Amino acid sequence: MSDHAVPTLQTQRLILRPLAEADFPAYAAFMASPRSAAMGGPFPLRQAWGMFCHDVACWALFGHGALMVTLRADGACIGQVGINDGPLFPEKELGWLLYDGHEGHGYATEAAGALRDWAVRTLRPASLVSYVARGNAASAAVAERLGARPDADAERPDPEDLVFRHPLAAAPR
Repeated sequence: MSDHAVPTLQTQRLILRPLAEADFPAYAAFMASPRSAAMGGPFPLRQAWGMFCHDVACWALFGHGALMVTLRADGACIGQVGINDGPLFPEKELGWLLYDGHEGHGYATEAAGALRDWAVRTLRPASLVSYVARGNAASAAVAERLGARPDADAERPDPEDLVFRHPLAAAPR
């Protein structure tokens, strides 16, 4: 078990904070929607709960996991960003999701960049990738804006996924 505290990170527009039970209904609704197809969904409630608990458990097991993304302006929870690990992931994976209506504002790039930079400074991972469903142009664009480049030879949990490898030099904060 890890002794890392779950951080709260801030950017110019966002607060990335630990998951709370009150976040689950919106998360479950996203996971039940067609928008989760890029992650293998839609998912039933029980499976969404298991995924939510995985995101929390990663902090205790690995010293990293998921954070909810909220707007600094009004506290609205707009999605999640996280670093996945464990037997389902060949490498540490930086992932993100935004709830309906929050795309196209740069929030995913801003949140994922902040968590990536924290991870590089704090965890010093040997590698960090993002698994992107083929055809998910929006997530591929986020990965590329973060400086990640395609790695056709990387192992992947889903053989159809694209793998984007992130540079491990943290941007100054």
